Amino acid sequence: MCTENLPYFLSGLVVKGFGRGSKSLGIPTANIEDKVVEALPDDFNTGVYYGWASIDGNVYKMVASIGWNPFYKNEKKTVEVHFLHKFENDFYGKLIKVTFLGYIRPQQDYTSVGELIKAIENDITIAEQQLEQPQNKAYKNNKFFTE
Repeated sequence: MCTENLPYFLSGLVVKGFGRGSKSLGIPTANIEDKVVEALPDDFNTGVYYGWASIDGNVYKMVASIGWNPFYKNEKKTVEVHFLHKFENDFYGKLIKVTFLGYIRPQQDYTSVGELIKAIENDITIAEQQLEQPQNKAYKNNKFFTE
């Protein structure tokens, strides 16, 4: 489990991603701009994390993928945040603030989209449970989100 860099705080603009989260997976993500991804510490493990994220001044539970998404054979490292909340609109160009509190698992390849969706749904369940823990829930009100 990767915990040396946690909690980890970052902020950046939401940019267009590959368009797969919403369309083929039914799990929309907010992709964070490249310069923020490139600024991650060298020893920050790729994988799936849980934590909190804010958009438009509101803070929500989130699960995020950091890395190259082996199922899709990405050549570019990304940070993709999935809010555990349904929104009507997208956030392109808006500032997102994120705190990573825990590591769920490394990235891995899957044999089918269905298998990938199952794994993401499991990640969401873990994130929901972990973010209800008092030590994690407290971060929802962290000054980072209001500064």
